[in-house]
Amino acid sequence: MKKIVIDDAVPYAQEMFSHLGEITLIPGRDINAETVKDADALIVRSRTQVNESLLNGSTVSFVGSTVVGLDHIDQHYLADQHIHFYSAQGCNANSVSEYVISCLLYLAEEKGFQLKDKSIGIIGVGNVGKLLEQKARGLGMTVLLNDPPRQEREGLPHFVNLQTALSADIVSFHTPLTTEGAHPSYQLLNSTNFHLVTPSTILINAARGGIIDETIWTQTPTLSNIIDCWENEPNINESLYQAADIATPHIAGHALEAKIKGSSMVYEVLCQHWNETPQNHWQEKVPHPKTPLITDLEKPFQTTLFNIVRQCYDPLTDDYAIRSTRINEVYKKFEYYRRHYPTHHEWTQFDVKSGRLAAENSCIKALGFNVLDI
Repeated sequence: MKKIVIDDAVPYAQEMFSHLGEITLIPGRDINAETVKDADALIVRSRTQVNESLLNGSTVSFVGSTVVGLDHIDQHYLADQHIHFYSAQGCNANSVSEYVISCLLYLAEEKGFQLKDKSIGIIGVGNVGKLLEQKARGLGMTVLLNDPPRQEREGLPHFVNLQTALSADIVSFHTPLTTEGAHPSYQLLNSTNFHLVTPSTILINAARGGIIDETIWTQTPTLSNIIDCWENEPNINESLYQAADIATPHIAGHALEAKIKGSSMVYEVLCQHWNETPQNHWQEKVPHPKTPLITDLEKPFQTTLFNIVRQCYDPLTDDYAIRSTRINEVYKKFEYYRRHYPTHHEWTQFDVKSGRLAAENSCIKALGFNVLDI
């Protein structure tokens, strides 16, 4: 019987993978050379460093990552050893885009501005960036798109340079973390261009720690900082943490549907790799929201949107979960909360009963909700 070692944070792992072999569930940080030495497949999230020191001498022939980040995977080593690798690219894109919009709706209500009057610079227009663009346009925002690799490959004349994107009212980063190639993203926002960030800028990192120079960020006044991704997690920068309006422990992509999509994408590829037929009995265990959400006809439309979104996901819940004036407490809470993250659903899972105007209902639909007219 084949043996599969799986990060125990992969949802429905036992139900999904059990017909393929013997399953061993282990916390991602505890997966080591001893635990994988006689495994045939290894399924990880982001907390396992997959490299030669982990796999040398093991029987692993397949590695699947149920998250989109690649900086924890030594792909060159896997290729040299002819170990099949698959990463669930795009699985959490919608969850991350919803996180950003949720935070922006909160700030708009808190600080008294209208999102339709704001511009947003989206730096990195891949899986997440494209969905964020769609939602931002649905809200009536002016969108500035920056992605040099895509612009070069696809000849996109409406894309802008980094300097222009950084001039937006809101700047949101969604690039992978890279250090090589023509367009490395490590410290993409740095001492040469941080002056473009002004005291009226809302600055967001929901991509990867290291894309923004955190030392300079702590010294740069902004209207607001929204931070989900940090360098040296969970030992995050104390000054930057205290300067964040919304500070969360790398959970923007943790909606249940995003996690399940990552798991199922890897599962289907492993089935194909082993010439096994995928099964779907595990889907019966997945919960779904049952109660439609109702709009408030008496409130301004942006407030109504905020109240709809907050019923599905409130970023302040995740902020409060690690919030502390003592940074050592934040370190402790950071990983614990990620491992014990409460369930929340993507907006696509919700029906909204709405009596709003047609244009407003179109906006609600653009965010991903299913609108039921009343």
